[in-house]
Amino acid sequence: MTQTVKLDIMSDPICPWCYIGKTHLDKALATIPEHPFVIEWHPFQLNPDMPDEGMDRREYLERKFGGKDGAVSAYAPVVEHAQNAGLSIDFEGMKRTPNTLDAHRLIHWAGIEGKQDAVVNALFDAYFVQGRDIGNHEVLADIADSVGMDAAVVSKLLKSDADREDIRTRDTHSRQMGVNSVPTFIVANQHAVPGAQLPEMWEKVIGEIMSQLEASPAK
Repeated sequence: MTQTVKLDIMSDPICPWCYIGKTHLDKALATIPEHPFVIEWHPFQLNPDMPDEGMDRREYLERKFGGKDGAVSAYAPVVEHAQNAGLSIDFEGMKRTPNTLDAHRLIHWAGIEGKQDAVVNALFDAYFVQGRDIGNHEVLADIADSVGMDAAVVSKLLKSDADREDIRTRDTHSRQMGVNSVPTFIVANQHAVPGAQLPEMWEKVIGEIMSQLEASPAK
């Protein structure tokens, strides 16, 4: 039996560094298809106090970064790193900053069906490429449908309080563990790797882990 290693990822679907970080990780995983990672995505809201309906993105950025110039300056490295990763983020098309609690609920439900990776990809694409409001229930149901989940069931769950407190509790738990920014990757429940690491770094980590597993075969 092939040995596996858990890779837990704390992320928020409106975090551009999480989008970039996943792109880098995916590139490394594609290079080493026999990698041992079993991946699970975990909730971390960048804006836990965001109103349920979200807010105008320009207003949000200017509040957060102290005006338009501050927002432009803060996002300059994001633009550069996204381009280097081969991503086209439509910042002009992003009109609202959503509350991501419901998006995290969808990621959780997708995990139950083994579709987490597909949903995370679809959320990043919807927000950063298509400029869609991923706090909107219809958008989330459409995303669920696009990856083969039952949109009607997801719509019904979104209208309920299902797993709201669970998501908040898990988010709080991550903060109590010391996670204060995303993405944060936890390898084998013990090694924290913060930030959007390059594919080369992941290839090195995977290589080292595979060497260790080969040196201590499963009993």
